[in-house]
Amino acid sequence: MKANRRPQAGFSYLALLIFLAVLGVAASATVLLGSIAQRRQAEDTLLQTGAAYRTALGSYYQAMPPGKRRYPQQLADLLLDARFPKLKRHLRQLYPDPITGQPDWQLIRHADGGIMAIASKSTAMPIKVDRFIPDDSDFKGKSRYSDWVFTAKIQSNSNDLTQ
Repeated sequence: MKANRRPQAGFSYLALLIFLAVLGVAASATVLLGSIAQRRQAEDTLLQTGAAYRTALGSYYQAMPPGKRRYPQQLADLLLDARFPKLKRHLRQLYPDPITGQPDWQLIRHADGGIMAIASKSTAMPIKVDRFIPDDSDFKGKSRYSDWVFTAKIQSNSNDLTQ
């Protein structure tokens, strides 16, 4: 009776191991691509958020007449400008740093002590290193997100020589 029995070669077991190995490689590649896509999205959000802060800082500075212009002492001053009797907002809300996920930004201060620029505290290497919009052209070739400094956008006026 044993003569009719076929020898087992373990082919199915070997095929299953190869299939699992291929599946593992595919899963890890998918996770890696997802991680890169998530970082790219956070990077785009950083550029948008930084642009909002850049505009708000410039708006705060230029809201006063020449000679009385100052930068805000804290980011919360952008939400409600107490220098005016009527409600004046330069920013709707304080945005967190999309790279770190924290609300703490690196604050770059002017000689008067006010905040003239912000930057991410992240020292991670950015994915995007070229092809920035003109306002962000200084970011070209920067090796860390913390090097992306969003400085107040001040519109020059020939009558205003005090910047």
